Amino acid sequence: MTEVTAPSPRTARGEVTVKQRISKSGIVAVLRAPDAAHFVPVAQKLVELGVTAIEVTLTARNALQAIAAIRAETSGEVVVGAGTVLTERDATACIHAGAEFLVAPALVPEVIRLGLSASTPVYPGAFTPSEFVAASRQGVDLVKLFPAAVVGPGYLTSLRAPLPDIDVMPTGGIRIEDVAAWLTAGAVAVGLGGPLLGDALEGGSTEALRHRVHAALGAVHAARSGT
Repeated sequence: MTEVTAPSPRTARGEVTVKQRISKSGIVAVLRAPDAAHFVPVAQKLVELGVTAIEVTLTARNALQAIAAIRAETSGEVVVGAGTVLTERDATACIHAGAEFLVAPALVPEVIRLGLSASTPVYPGAFTPSEFVAASRQGVDLVKLFPAAVVGPGYLTSLRAPLPDIDVMPTGGIRIEDVAAWLTAGAVAVGLGGPLLGDALEGGSTEALRHRVHAALGAVHAARSGT
């Protein structure tokens, strides 16, 4: 296994604090597009609007450069992670680029081992109770329910009944109008991709993005305030 030494700010901040920052945001904006050309300005707009957790997916060209640039341009205002991390090599590259957490669509033990050895949180994808338990036993403290839209918030309620100590972040096809229901069901935060970003990652309207972000953050507030 490749050894990675994490930069001291990430090590000092630690895994729990990253999860706390994600939880405080309530939303992780998932930046997924064929190319990362618009990722930095969109990330800056998201931060300006109040989103404080961003995931840059490796399926985009120049994703690593985008991670580094977003870290540099947002000056610690947002926690920036890498998504679709499926190999040890990719995990190493993401950490070197400055990713503060790693996300995968499935359980990938080598990514989990490498991330945790570098004090970089890893949030793997799981779907069944067995997968959630397996993820927890590998040392992760937040598991991504993926694809979440296939099952809906009721599934999370049922899952957490026997597994209340496993923190969950639903991701995949979640609509903005469903954010409050997921949080009420027990989600720590939700990952939002296309329904939040729309065409912004392809140079689309930032005004439309603003309306969607306000709606999403309003749903987080409503869920947590009970209004």
